[in-house]
Amino acid sequence: MLGDNRYGKAETRVVRVDRSGAAHQIKDLNVSVALSGDFTAVHLTGDNSNVVPTDTQKNTVFAFARDGIGEIEDFGLRLARHFVNEFESVHTARVTIEEFAWHRLHDHAFERAGAEKRTCLVTVTREQAWIVGGISDLVLLKTTDSEFHGYIKDRYTTLAETSDRIMATSVDARWRFGETQADWQRSFATITGCLKGQFAAHHSLSLQQTLYAMGETALQAVPEVVEVRMAMPNKHHFLVDLSPFELTNEHAVYFAADRPYGLIEGSVLRENAPDPGQAW
Repeated sequence: MLGDNRYGKAETRVVRVDRSGAAHQIKDLNVSVALSGDFTAVHLTGDNSNVVPTDTQKNTVFAFARDGIGEIEDFGLRLARHFVNEFESVHTARVTIEEFAWHRLHDHAFERAGAEKRTCLVTVTREQAWIVGGISDLVLLKTTDSEFHGYIKDRYTTLAETSDRIMATSVDARWRFGETQADWQRSFATITGCLKGQFAAHHSLSLQQTLYAMGETALQAVPEVVEVRMAMPNKHHFLVDLSPFELTNEHAVYFAADRPYGLIEGSVLRENAPDPGQAW
């Protein structure tokens, strides 16, 4: 029998230019749509009568962008509600958006910002809607105030304990709102500021401890958020042994290994937080 299923148009790249003022504005998005609902017939018999073509979904993204984008959470809500309300066969619409940041160089010239991307995940059914904001590829590093010791050791353990190490990661953070209305821009700025600030200030005994401290600080700062989920790979930096060259290395030269890496994942949520439903 057919199990859970969905389909949609993935990664529609849309750039919206606002030329209404002397200084132009741009919004650069990667939008993915996934629909689920009454699609049994198309899977079992090839009957397409309930199918909204993925090409139509792509065109809808472009048409909605023509009227302006605004905050990506609001744009995602508009799109998801359109698909659920417009088509009887669609029961749930999920819209995932990545926003690429640009720094202004001139009234009409821009420089692509860092690797990090603002994200949102909007899920709409006929009864409810959920909003999840986020940031991905936020690369952070600090050169001290990080320790790791006291862990389990067995015959396969070679890692030496340390009371001073480089700690680096690429944060993928998502935060779930308790409501579908909020000051999205302020929330994003506040939460990302909390994540960065706590990473920098926190004296870490493990990346897990730092993850929890970062999430806790974000919840304290933004009351409309009820849960923060993070994935933080440990981007290992190993001290290079320069003794074969008769040189010392007093915590100066490191080898940055890209794989394998430790992957730390966790969530921090409020006591009595509402059920996440289909938010994630």
